[in-house]
Amino acid sequence: MQKILVWDWPVRIGHWLMATGFGLAWLTAESETFRLVHVISGATVFAIATFRLIWGVVGTRYARFGDFVFGPQAVRHYLASLRRGQPEHRTGHNPAGGWAIVVLLGLGILTSASGWAIYNDFGGHLLEELHEGLAATLLTVVVIHLAGVISGSLLHGENLVRSMITGWKNGQPGEAIASSRPLAALVLLIWIGLAGWLVIN
Repeated sequence: MQKILVWDWPVRIGHWLMATGFGLAWLTAESETFRLVHVISGATVFAIATFRLIWGVVGTRYARFGDFVFGPQAVRHYLASLRRGQPEHRTGHNPAGGWAIVVLLGLGILTSASGWAIYNDFGGHLLEELHEGLAATLLTVVVIHLAGVISGSLLHGENLVRSMITGWKNGQPGEAIASSRPLAALVLLIWIGLAGWLVIN
């Protein structure tokens, strides 16, 4: 195997901006002073998650849901390989990580949408409780995801965090994506900016 291009720009930019957006939203959740930061951070999460749903259908090979969303048997088989200390190598997302991504996207959309409703005085106390519960669940899944990334990096002998920064992973030459799709990344950034503008106007 050799280093090949696996993660395109929309996946990488979306990953890190969504992580930053959720982190800022969590840190500013109880602050009136930084309420606008909280709201814009939530809008960022929503914009990235909705874009990612589309990109999961029309994006590059390893960005597509069809490449990493598998049934329960595949997930069990992959987890069993981890327990044996001989993990299956996947060029893209592994079966367990794939489902973590689906859950993170769903929770990201629900959490940010409920936050937008609260910001616009819809729903009352019940919606506030739901929003906080969704955010706490999202944080839990993030922690599980991080644990999976760390364990996967150690077991595979490959820095998965670095891969999500550079886009390069170990694989066969014929498995590489042809382009990092910079124009699609520009569309994502414009959509994030538009979502942030719309939510405060």
